[in-house]
Amino acid sequence: MTKPDNQGPATRIIHNRRHEDAFGSPYSPVYNTTTYRFENTAALLDVIEKRTEGNLYTRWGTNPSINELEQGLAGLEQAEAALAFASGMAAISATLLTHGRNGIVCVGDLYGGTQELLKNHCMALGIDVQFLFREELAQLESRLDVPGKLVYFETPANPNLAILDIRAIADIAHRCGALVAVDNTFASPINQNPINLGADLVLHSATKYLGGHSDLTAGALMTTAELAKPVAAWRKNLGQLLSPETAALLSRSLRTLPVRTRQHNENAMAVAEAMEQHPKITKVFYPGLPSFDGHELAKQQMTGFGGMLSIEVEGGQQAAAAVADKLRVFLLATSLGGVESLVSQPSATSHHSLSREERLKRGIGDGMLRLSVGLEDAQDLIADLHQALK
Repeated sequence: MTKPDNQGPATRIIHNRRHEDAFGSPYSPVYNTTTYRFENTAALLDVIEKRTEGNLYTRWGTNPSINELEQGLAGLEQAEAALAFASGMAAISATLLTHGRNGIVCVGDLYGGTQELLKNHCMALGIDVQFLFREELAQLESRLDVPGKLVYFETPANPNLAILDIRAIADIAHRCGALVAVDNTFASPINQNPINLGADLVLHSATKYLGGHSDLTAGALMTTAELAKPVAAWRKNLGQLLSPETAALLSRSLRTLPVRTRQHNENAMAVAEAMEQHPKITKVFYPGLPSFDGHELAKQQMTGFGGMLSIEVEGGQQAAAAVADKLRVFLLATSLGGVESLVSQPSATSHHSLSREERLKRGIGDGMLRLSVGLEDAQDLIADLHQALK
C-alpha cells in the first residue's frame, strides 16, 4: 500500500508496515528465525547474489521483524533507508568506521562514550580525528582539507543542550566534499529532522526516546540507501545486529513516540520555567527558554524542544550531589528518554572521564545536574525539585 508523502509522523509510524499478516493482525509476529530454507540452490544463490530479495541469515540483517522496524525508522527521519543496531554505540562505531576513514571533524560537545571511541579506538586505528569547540566553527572549512572527511556533531548536545546550526554546517561540509552525521538522540525525530536540514546521516541511541520505556537497548542509523550499504557490511561482520525480540519491542514503542514526545516537551518546559525562577539555581540549560543562548536557532530547526534540560545548582559539586540524593520522584540513574524522570550529575557520570578543566571549557560546571524529564505530572516533578533544593 502506497502512503502519501505528506502524512505526519504518527500516521507514518503506525501504518508504514512491511508485513501483511495472513490472520488479519495489525501487528507482525516476532520472527526469531536465525536461518531460512530454500527450495533449491538456484533460489539460494539468487538471494546471496542480490538478484532477488529474500531472507538468508539474521546476522546479515535479513529478518522480517528487523526489516519492518527499519522501514519504520526510515520513515520517522524521512530517509531512504535505516539500519537497526544492538546499541547506539554500535550504530555510531559502524558509521564512523565506514564513513570516517578519511578523517573525522567533531564539532561541539559529544556524549562521553563517543569521545572515548574517537580518542581511544579511532585514533589508534590511524584515523585522523579533530575536535572543535562550538565557538571554533569558523575553523571548520580549513579542517576539511581532504575530500571525503566526515563532520560529526550532536544537537542539542549532551549535557549543556548546546544548539548547532545543521544547515550552515552541512553547507560548509558539502562545499568541501565532506559528509555530515548528526546524533539526533536528544531531540528525537518528532522534534527535529536533520536530513531535511542537509545532514547525510542521522544517528540515534534507540535505547532513549525511540524505545522510551527503559526496557531495551538499541541503536539506529537513517540515511540514503547508498550510504547505508557499506555500513551494513560493517554491522554484519562486527556482529552488531539487535535481536528480533528487541526489534519487535522497539517497533511497538515507536507507535507511541509522537504522543510521548509531546508530553516530554510540555513537562520539560514547565520544569525549566520553574527552575529559572528558583534562587538556588544559577543557570538553566533548555532550548525552549528565551534566555537560552541557542533559543532562536532552536526555534528555526526544531518543532519541539525535547525532554532534556540541565540546571546549575548554587554551591558546586557537593551541593548538586546533595540535591540529587534528596530527589524522590526523579530517580538517580544514567540514561534518558524513558517514561520515568531521571537525574544525573555529568561530572560523575557521562563526562567523568574528562578533566575538570576540560569540563569547564565545555560549559559543564561542577554544580550541573542533567534532568531527563519523564511523563509524570509536571507539578509533582517541580515539587520534588523544590523539596530537594531546600
